[in-house]
Amino acid sequence: MSVFTLEAGLALLGLVLLMIEAFQPDVSRRTLGLTAIAGAALALMLLPFCGTTLPAFMQPWHQLDTLALFYKGFALVTTLLVLWLTLECAPYLTRFTLEGKLAEMFSLPLIVCAGMMWMASARDLVTVFVTLELVTVSFYVLVAFARKSAFSLEAGVKYLILGALSTGVLVFGIAWIYGATGAMSFDGIAKALANPATSKATALFGAALLLCGLGFKVAAAPFHMWVPDVYQGAPTPVTVFLSVGSKAAGFVVLTRALDAFLVPGSIIASEVKALLLVTGSLTVLLGSLPAMFQTSVKRLLAYSSISHAGYLILALACRDSARFDLSSGGIVAFYLATYLPMTVLGFFGLGLMRVNGLGEDLKDFTGLAKRNPLLALLVTISFASLAGLPLTAGFLGKLFVFLGLADHGYWGALSCAVIAAAAGFYYYFKTILAMYTTEGTDVPALSFSVVTKTVAGVLALSILILGVYPKPLQKVLMPAPAAVAIK
Repeated sequence: MSVFTLEAGLALLGLVLLMIEAFQPDVSRRTLGLTAIAGAALALMLLPFCGTTLPAFMQPWHQLDTLALFYKGFALVTTLLVLWLTLECAPYLTRFTLEGKLAEMFSLPLIVCAGMMWMASARDLVTVFVTLELVTVSFYVLVAFARKSAFSLEAGVKYLILGALSTGVLVFGIAWIYGATGAMSFDGIAKALANPATSKATALFGAALLLCGLGFKVAAAPFHMWVPDVYQGAPTPVTVFLSVGSKAAGFVVLTRALDAFLVPGSIIASEVKALLLVTGSLTVLLGSLPAMFQTSVKRLLAYSSISHAGYLILALACRDSARFDLSSGGIVAFYLATYLPMTVLGFFGLGLMRVNGLGEDLKDFTGLAKRNPLLALLVTISFASLAGLPLTAGFLGKLFVFLGLADHGYWGALSCAVIAAAAGFYYYFKTILAMYTTEGTDVPALSFSVVTKTVAGVLALSILILGVYPKPLQKVLMPAPAAVAIK
């Protein structure tokens, strides 16, 4: 079986679920949700056995290297967790949807997952654009899905307008790059940029526009201002998907593009590296410093997401680092793998509190340890890892970035990253402290199912295991010794 078969099957399953709900409206949302989860889980189980072959018609546009296979698995795991969280939040979400329907919340994530998997294998800018828009257009619907919520509709409009603008900038950049290099494939662009006869000004302008368009997708400064409002207004499972899945999709494309822009001998390498360092430094600061003043935990996590995007951009700037046997793209993938469980676990706490009638402000977390000690412990592990506490997965992710910056002597960027990390300890542990205060303990206790406890426990355990024993993940992300054969 080909990996492409799995990807096409997921997209087809999403369409089938959408049609079932349209023509059989009496089908329960739980049945639709469990079917979607079963389909994504089956695809994840089959992925390691698919081999490295591709259909002949896909060969010019797709590749199957270590990074591609990792991001495909990453997309499937993210989608599974989002579907699970949607089922958990269904009692709350149905209050804000038309007739209490949630079919699109189960079908569209499958289509988004297929788009992210195709994007991970893209080897030219046309494929990048098509798959990126498949993901983005689906998110337009998901963000505004809670139609009875003014916040969700506002978030949807903001995301639509700014997303359309970023798409225009991205396409303009692709046009300029094609004009400068005469190629759309990443290999062709790399060869052209290594040729001194290529127009440097034209190529640099095109690269800058392309990076600006992708900067919106990954929430990089100064294209990050949509994040707090959109994250706060979108349904919590969609916010998780945006924070983890969409960010990973943007960074896999960014990694591929930078592999072409920064090829040895590239005429624009120094300028692109400088742009990455400045953008990454601004992003970590503009994400962390405003987060210190947030009273809404959901907005706090939104600004936190911006800050983490900055760390990832700084990792990409350290191109020549081979520390820990990982390339810069491998360090980004490692960081995202650690970012996944701690972010999902943090938003899980928010979603469960909304289901139990509470809000998302800091005051709603006051005394949480008395109402549900297990939930407080899980959120504590999540936030401690997001802050970068030693012996958690988040610490190693930041450590890899800091050491890469130090190896290259990027002391200005390293100083910004350290300041942002210090600010992170403040706003994350401010929330943790509120959970363990004795105020507000008269609020009724919170409860959640055994299955939910199990999934949340696995996420928390993975954070702790990766924090002390990351070797298996590092081994998975090591570059393959030879190119993948495609038949």
